[in-house]
Amino acid sequence: MAYSEPQAPVTRLVGIGFVVLLHAALIYALVAGLGYRVVEVVRAPIVTRIIEEARPPPPELPPPPPQLVLPPPTLLPPPEIHIEAPPPPPKSTAITVPVTPVAPPPPVAPPAPAAEPARVMPALDLKHSEEPEYPAMSRRLGEQGTAVLQVLVGVDGRALDAKLLQSSGFDRLDRAALASVKADYRFIAGTVDGKPQPMWFTFKFVWKLQ
Repeated sequence: MAYSEPQAPVTRLVGIGFVVLLHAALIYALVAGLGYRVVEVVRAPIVTRIIEEARPPPPELPPPPPQLVLPPPTLLPPPEIHIEAPPPPPKSTAITVPVTPVAPPPPVAPPAPAAEPARVMPALDLKHSEEPEYPAMSRRLGEQGTAVLQVLVGVDGRALDAKLLQSSGFDRLDRAALASVKADYRFIAGTVDGKPQPMWFTFKFVWKLQ
């Protein structure tokens, strides 16, 4: 009597192995195919494109202001000017009237010139004058000369003031002459219409060694 039960495990194992191999083959094929496609995708050239940033549109400009159209100026005609001619002057009527000539008045005689006052100049009063003393130093040095003096003679005949008009050449003699005129000399006062008046009198003062 034969028993077939012992062959069942072997067959089952072979079937299981075949199924495992079939799944392994399918998995390998699937993995290999996907890997190839992935590689192909990676190997493909990468194309880069620069996309410009979209710029906003420019702002719209405001519309130009409306232009004012001025009406043409109205030309007014110039006013009419009427210039009236002046009326003619009235005609003058000449009337001739005889005129009696009048004799011119006699010429007026010019007024008589006023009589000039009688003026008498002062004079030196020798009777009441004294000889001045000669400066001792000028005498020793032999100094001499003539000094011209101008003297203001008062109404009493005395010298009120004295000026030197021309020097004698020596200062010592000039100073002595001015001092002597006031101290040693007397004058006759000048007069205007007979009345004594102060007057200037010019004379020479001579210094001479004897």
